[in-house]
Amino acid sequence: MLHVGYALVPGTIAYAWLFGIGVLVQILLACVTAVIAEGLILFLRKRPIKRTLADGSALLTAVLLALAIPPIAPWWVIVLGTAFAIIFGKQVYGGIGYNPFNPAMLGYVMLLISFPLEMTRWPAAFSLLEQTPTLQASLDVIFNAGLGIDTVSGATPLDAIKTQLGQGMDIHSTIISSTYGELFGSLAGVGWEIVSLGFLIGGLYLLVTQRIAWQIPLAMLGTIAVLASVFYLIDSARYMSPLLHLFGGATMLGAFFIATDPVSAATTPRGRIYYGIGIGVFTFIIRSWGSYPEGIAFAVLLMNMAAPTIDYYTRPTVFGQSRD
Repeated sequence: MLHVGYALVPGTIAYAWLFGIGVLVQILLACVTAVIAEGLILFLRKRPIKRTLADGSALLTAVLLALAIPPIAPWWVIVLGTAFAIIFGKQVYGGIGYNPFNPAMLGYVMLLISFPLEMTRWPAAFSLLEQTPTLQASLDVIFNAGLGIDTVSGATPLDAIKTQLGQGMDIHSTIISSTYGELFGSLAGVGWEIVSLGFLIGGLYLLVTQRIAWQIPLAMLGTIAVLASVFYLIDSARYMSPLLHLFGGATMLGAFFIATDPVSAATTPRGRIYYGIGIGVFTFIIRSWGSYPEGIAFAVLLMNMAAPTIDYYTRPTVFGQSRD
């Protein structure tokens, strides 16, 4: 858990530097909520509190959820989402090691379905704003019911494309339009591409130090890249480029830090490949034809349900025995 936390640092620093201190406030609120919620449930279940909290799993869930929601979301959003993730995504099943779903993504989906307005108010990169918000302005947005939110919020590249496609516009027109054109940088959006590179660096650290297996992130990213390339070549006006898919949204965070959850993911070597492919397929489908611009969370939860079956049919044969 500690090394995963280290790996999140580059992306989190880039996030805070480019989009404001709000993400750090959300992380702090999430961590405090996670500790209180987990401690309370452990107390009610008469389980050891200090030893369980010391494993860091609750804090990691909190940080991942905080990174997944808009950093200018009202304070109660992250508090409610984190409490739901810990109580109903983890402890209700018996705690770490027993949860069938990724707790952070369960909390995220609950918030997205229940509070779509608050969950779609993303900040604009500081470089796109006429005036950089002060710390006080950022805190006012989070703690004072969205006061001044219009001065710091803006559409993300994935949001802009989804909205314009729904209105009959093509991607080329969206990218060069006066309304949304400034959002798109060299790879996948001003600011967002740097944040994704930060999470990619952290993910590579986890791979090099063998904290996570390579199969899931490689299969997931490879599947998204292949599908995006094929459909982009078929109709580049209707389907996003591979770079926009890979470095836009939560792709890198999802591939290295969310999909690789050792409890809710597939565990066999071959099963991890199928699991990662499934997440890549569902992510591309939801982004291309679904109602939501981002599909990582839904894809992960869908494959969480399939993980036990995947493990069952891909378990290695014991030496000296037949599979039957």
